[in-house]
Amino acid sequence: MQLRATFRTCRVVVVCSTLFKNGPQTCKWLYQGKRKYSFMPDDVKSLRTVVNPDISKIRNIGIMAHIDAGKTTTTERMLYYSGYTRALGDVDDGDTVTDFMVQERERGITIQSAAVTFDWKRYRINLIDTPGHVDFTLEVERALRVLDGAVAVFDASAGVEAQTLTVWRQADKHQVPCICFLNKMDKPAASLSFSIESIKKKLKANPVLLQIPIGIGKSFAGLVDLITNQRMTWQGKTREEDGRVFETKPLSQSDDPELLQEAKEARVALIEQVADLDDEFAELLLGDYSENFDAVPPLKLQQAVRRLTLARKGVPVLCGSSLRNKGVQPLLDAITAYLPAPNERHHDLARWYKDDLCALAFKVLHDKQRGPLVFLRIYSGTLKPQSAVHNINRNSTERMSRLLLPFADQHVEIPSLTAGNIALTVGLKQTVTGDTIVSSKASAVAAARRAQNEGEGERRRGKGGGEQSSLVLAGVEVPDPVFFCSIEPPTMSKQTDLENALTCLQREDPSLKVRLDPDSGQTILCGMGELHIEILHDRIRREYGIETHLGPLQVAYRETILQSVFTTDTLDRTVGERRHMVTVGLDVSPVPDPSDATSCDITWEEEVKGHLSADLREAVENGVQSAYLQGPLLGYPVQGVSTAIKSVTMEPGTSLAMVSACVSRCMLKALKKARGQVLEPVMSLEVTVGEEYLSPVLGDLAQRRGGIRDIQSRHDDKVLLASVPLAEMMGYSTVLRTLTSGNATFSLQLDSYQAMNPQEQSSLVNRMAGLS
Repeated sequence: MQLRATFRTCRVVVVCSTLFKNGPQTCKWLYQGKRKYSFMPDDVKSLRTVVNPDISKIRNIGIMAHIDAGKTTTTERMLYYSGYTRALGDVDDGDTVTDFMVQERERGITIQSAAVTFDWKRYRINLIDTPGHVDFTLEVERALRVLDGAVAVFDASAGVEAQTLTVWRQADKHQVPCICFLNKMDKPAASLSFSIESIKKKLKANPVLLQIPIGIGKSFAGLVDLITNQRMTWQGKTREEDGRVFETKPLSQSDDPELLQEAKEARVALIEQVADLDDEFAELLLGDYSENFDAVPPLKLQQAVRRLTLARKGVPVLCGSSLRNKGVQPLLDAITAYLPAPNERHHDLARWYKDDLCALAFKVLHDKQRGPLVFLRIYSGTLKPQSAVHNINRNSTERMSRLLLPFADQHVEIPSLTAGNIALTVGLKQTVTGDTIVSSKASAVAAARRAQNEGEGERRRGKGGGEQSSLVLAGVEVPDPVFFCSIEPPTMSKQTDLENALTCLQREDPSLKVRLDPDSGQTILCGMGELHIEILHDRIRREYGIETHLGPLQVAYRETILQSVFTTDTLDRTVGERRHMVTVGLDVSPVPDPSDATSCDITWEEEVKGHLSADLREAVENGVQSAYLQGPLLGYPVQGVSTAIKSVTMEPGTSLAMVSACVSRCMLKALKKARGQVLEPVMSLEVTVGEEYLSPVLGDLAQRRGGIRDIQSRHDDKVLLASVPLAEMMGYSTVLRTLTSGNATFSLQLDSYQAMNPQEQSSLVNRMAGLS
């Protein structure tokens, strides 16, 4: 029976039995809760268009920035103005929609990227709020991998900060078009010109200024839209004013003469900049409006800015104050106007699947009742519940039981979802981050055939394209962990529960690595930083009810060698009645740049390579790679080493495993002779501190073996850029707070691995051996 209910407060019509499977309970919850689901318009014409809007009306975007720039507050305002929430959430009060984890609300930071879906002026916006802390940079990476556009939020008083630079590079890597939003224009130190200059210098981007502020600091009242030449003013000066109502009117001669002059100059500069970057707009300008730039139609200018943004030749810049509820609605308009729809981003792989399903799993969450929840970005085809899907990476078929639309920690069940959308699925128990999901194995084979045919066609036309392209979507690049510590359950009876918890957490967070120490038998937890490990420990305690004990945090060092060595080794062993005998000769030598983590390579003497079968060559390479995993000094992974295989001789019947073992033993002997060198992770540190506290901070860094790269001025503060060994940064946040009376902030990220000096290395080796 179909149940219809009309709620005057929400002014929506809910077709419960069609859209929701929970019937009256869901309707009751929707009515009583504080959230209004704006994807259901007043006049529901077709459920298909409600759930699956036209692909040109979809925007998949992310909010990215340095920590405390205002990402979550901006997201909260977007949800409020779009009608998804009825009350403005606040990070300080711990009641925002996207920061729903207990740890996020306690600390006032974003830890996990959270997805929300809402409508804005006939457009569907799938938005992901990403973390700003460097320990959770993988969350930003995997969000940007599946998004079509991004909004970079800046603190207008600080401009480009350390983590802003990191997330911008990630967006560049994935060729994601961006919009810049200069937030916190109400701060006394806010500066439009300073922020624009820092975007040019530090991000090497081309900012296209679309708005100028009316007033700065406490006098910030609104902005002038340079596209339409209109002024927008918000009346409220306090946070209590919700910012829904604002006045929009054309600039007129009655306005402030200084503002008029500034707006006129800024608009002329905008038109000239766009004409320099866009040939089509330049032709229009020279042909029809060469004598009067003011007559340029706003629509033509907007279309030109959109072309620049999609081609990544320019970055639109807007301004506002999310906390004071000013400037967010124009930002939403800019998202729909300038950022691309899914069909405007070209994914070669999707065209081979045509109308068949092709999707990428980019995030996994664990729910105690429903099990793993897998986020999918759909590139082609349609996703439906109760259907079997094929995982190409795992070569397995799974049945998806339910299909949901993500609303932070709340989810709404839907009957189907088409290409361009982001879905949340229940029932995919083997799928992990980075897996490619298709409708069936036959679909993958058909796509492979199309890709091969296209490759052959290109070869015949002389365009190359020799090899068959991969049918797997590019996954997510996971950075290596830099911190590790042991983790132990309170009792042996809890060991199985702990292993299960760690397995679930690893599926959620690929940057978490768990390994077993072969010597002590302890479980080792490897993470991206102190905060990362602390959050994981807290989650195990709260979510899985296990009071674990963490050992002291340790640093993940690397090892390399200082000189070239040639070594031979012979393995002669009889197993049963079979004799295995192999002799290996190899040469190890240091590479010019040992700090390059990917710099371990293997070369062959041509004569040796030609005499060995493919299986034997693979066995030899496996032996070399296994030796790279454990260095001769402290047992850390080896990098910056080149191995040349000079000779391999063996008796008939020798097994491949014995060949690998002999090569591994020979490698270990060579590495020990080649004088080992420990490489330590060196961090790039940025400290923002008042000038009166600069001296004690510099003195403290000198004691930590820090090297000062630069000291910059940012208004009344000093920005200290330094390189410091990670081993010296344990507990730095507490020390910095003490030195500056809590008036300094810092950010830390991995820069490179560098050789330790002999005294420090000797001290470390003795300490690890228990001699000091």
